[in-house]
Amino acid sequence: MPTITQPKTREIVEDFAAEIKKRAVKTARPSRTVINFRNERADNFEREIVQVPIDLLRFRKDNGRIASDLLDYEHTGGPLNESDDRAQAKLREFLRGKDPEKTNVLRKNIIHAGQQEPAIITCDGFLINGNRRKMVMDDLHKHSPQEEKYQFMKVVILPGFGDEGGPPTLLEMEKLENRYQLQSEGKSEYYGFDRALSIKRKIDIGLTLKEQLRDDPQYAEASDKQIDQAIKVTEKDYLQPLKCVDRYLKQFQRERQYHTVSTGVADREGRWQAFKDYSNTYHSKFQNQNYLLDSGIEEEDVGEIEEAAFDIIRLRSVPDMPKVHLIMRNLHKYCSSKEGLKEILGIPKKVEATLPVEECFEDEDMEKPLAREVVDQKWAAQFKRPITFHLKRAAKLYESHKEKETPIELLEAAYKKLTHTDMDLSNIKTNDYSKAHDLARDIQNEANNIEKQIYEQQKKFKKKLPTHRKK
Repeated sequence: MPTITQPKTREIVEDFAAEIKKRAVKTARPSRTVINFRNERADNFEREIVQVPIDLLRFRKDNGRIASDLLDYEHTGGPLNESDDRAQAKLREFLRGKDPEKTNVLRKNIIHAGQQEPAIITCDGFLINGNRRKMVMDDLHKHSPQEEKYQFMKVVILPGFGDEGGPPTLLEMEKLENRYQLQSEGKSEYYGFDRALSIKRKIDIGLTLKEQLRDDPQYAEASDKQIDQAIKVTEKDYLQPLKCVDRYLKQFQRERQYHTVSTGVADREGRWQAFKDYSNTYHSKFQNQNYLLDSGIEEEDVGEIEEAAFDIIRLRSVPDMPKVHLIMRNLHKYCSSKEGLKEILGIPKKVEATLPVEECFEDEDMEKPLAREVVDQKWAAQFKRPITFHLKRAAKLYESHKEKETPIELLEAAYKKLTHTDMDLSNIKTNDYSKAHDLARDIQNEANNIEKQIYEQQKKFKKKLPTHRKK
């Protein structure tokens, strides 16, 4: 019989909580509000809004907005203890790099009108929402220390031990963050890549994708069928591309180093859109048995096609070619002929996933590793030529093939002519009746011949299908 366990509660830093309780000022306006915690919104349960000195508030590391930065850093630099100053400085750095344009808008709003919406914090001062506001207000307080409106933040404090309902569990905190992120009240939206990682983290903790979507106001009254459709869309747009990212990082021996994929919406070197487009192509084409048979692609080719795709994505830009995400969108087209497929499969044969170890260090003693960006530049310099050569040849082959009319295009054109509005047989001249009759008979014979050939092709195709697909 399975063991019954209680949901895990986040550990509270007692001295932090005592200081919050001691120094909180109950002069905020408005003085009370209803937050989307547990069932409090449905019950219209009001909590007090208080002002807390900004220096007592701390960034929370399990913040979906900085998910990629955190996972990457903790993989290479070890776990961050969000209670210490070094970790807080690092979390601030992560936040500062996310969507600087919207952060600047928020800064101007706070200068003009002050903090409008209260943040939500744990009883020991860690922010559930309002991390960006604290970052901005910290900067403003540093430059204008006498300004009282930058010395405090208006917050709602979640319960602690001894309070009604007790402190929130880790799952309840994820639910709360999810609810506020999905309300879209002018706050900075999570960058797609970070949102994918945030969704995945919530699922791992126990908050199902269905539960996450139910918190989104646009699905508040959605039917089960609509929710199921939303789940499919979310998996397609976020979780499936994230799986591609993980396979990409594994190929280059960089597991969980998500910073090498993208740092945020302002990152011009970001690769998230390329992974979204590749994921769509991968699932709709390279995982489609009918498509593989039609294209003459063997199942064992798919792994090498993916290696080539990841080499192209890592290169990031190919001279005189469309943007990489568009290349990923059209990758199946480049593989649609035997010659084009051969060129794409030629890429991983010429490219190594990693550089020799000695080339990844600044010194001969190999004590100072090069920055990942420098390693990527060296890798690109070494393999740019073969990737570009094979990809351009594949693209050229596709373009030349595309210029030739396909059988289906010719059949469609012939049918359109035969059913054209100008095909009024009463307009045939009397001395052309014999010729028209011969042409009609030839067309009929050729149509029968084409139909027979298509039927034979269909029989051959069905024989190739796996047994379970014929039923």
